[in-house]
Amino acid sequence: MLENYFPVLLFLAIGCAVGIGALIASGVLTKLTGVGSPDAEKLTPYECGFEAFEDARMKFDVRYYLVAILFILFDLEIAFLFPWAIVLQEIGWFGFSAMMIFLGILVVGFAYEWKKGALEWD
Repeated sequence: MLENYFPVLLFLAIGCAVGIGALIASGVLTKLTGVGSPDAEKLTPYECGFEAFEDARMKFDVRYYLVAILFILFDLEIAFLFPWAIVLQEIGWFGFSAMMIFLGILVVGFAYEWKKGALEWD
């Protein structure tokens, strides 16, 4: 009965060994190369060259989120278009019309957002 669980136990042991080995190897490499030793410039609050001038918890404009949602929307559209284009010959007119309905819905949403001025920057 317990011999059935031996491969699982072996898998867990090898996984833990690889993880611990990676941690040890990274510590040894850090000590050898000196990458982990910070200097005065690295210890400054911001590495961009100037101190912070506003609160980090300020509210963002909604348009940032709208543009992000639009990006995700069209990114997913492309993810659906590639497989669709590959099997277009096999799915025929039904698949073509289904994708045109999908693209039409996306275009209507994009036109609505454009008309409402959500993409305009002040």
